[in-house]
Amino acid sequence: MIELKTHSEIEAMKPAGRFVGGILHDLQERTKVGTNLLEIDEFVHQRIVDRKGAESCYVDYAPDFGTGPFAHYICVSVNDAVLHGVPYDYDLKDGDLVSLDLAISVDGWVADSAVSFVVGKDKDPEDLRLIKCTQEALAAGIAAAQPGNRLGDISHAVGDVARAYGYPINLEFGGHGVGHIMHGDPHVPNDGKAHHGYKLRPGLVIAIEPWFLKTTDEIYQDPKDGWTLRSEDGSRGAHSEHTIAITEGGPIVLTQREGDPISAEFKG
Repeated sequence: MIELKTHSEIEAMKPAGRFVGGILHDLQERTKVGTNLLEIDEFVHQRIVDRKGAESCYVDYAPDFGTGPFAHYICVSVNDAVLHGVPYDYDLKDGDLVSLDLAISVDGWVADSAVSFVVGKDKDPEDLRLIKCTQEALAAGIAAAQPGNRLGDISHAVGDVARAYGYPINLEFGGHGVGHIMHGDPHVPNDGKAHHGYKLRPGLVIAIEPWFLKTTDEIYQDPKDGWTLRSEDGSRGAHSEHTIAITEGGPIVLTQREGDPISAEFKG
């Protein structure tokens, strides 16, 4: 069931968005060569503990696409891992491509966002190109989230960017409704038909999350943890995501992040 939020409810969601965006900004600044993935997880844990009204959306999360409760505070996917990465005892190396995906509830409202970046000095131009593609696809998807448009317009805009870059598109996992729960209706695939689907209305709050792999759209679940999704051919992946609200004046990014051009473009 698709739920529309009132103006006051969207305002009530903004603290969660700022909190998630702030943590991701701080993590991107402090995640370096030698940072352990468990340190990242503990950093998020402590921020949640320190924030009154904040609760992890991940610790007890046990959907049918995972194996048991996730049991960590953030998804950390490295290199050929692209989604649902379980933090483990690993020190990041120069040139690693890292994707951080974070969802937290604050005072009963959820915000969900993701960012990808390369640590160290050895930044492969192809990795940076892949990350840029997800960012441009995210911006295009948000720009298409106008009242009166259709859900397919968002998906088509995201897919158009991926096709322009030459990356395959997986439709199994994508964006979703956000509210009191992390994953709600509607599903927002990363490709679709323009002018088709649910008519967009003010009050719709969704996460748009383009994620692409360099040379494949095939993924598998890592049997070691039962969660991490990796590329079938070992190619690297990247992931960008914001929670947005559609208003009468257009889309606004709820998960505002300092230094993020998309946040600045769609600031509410």
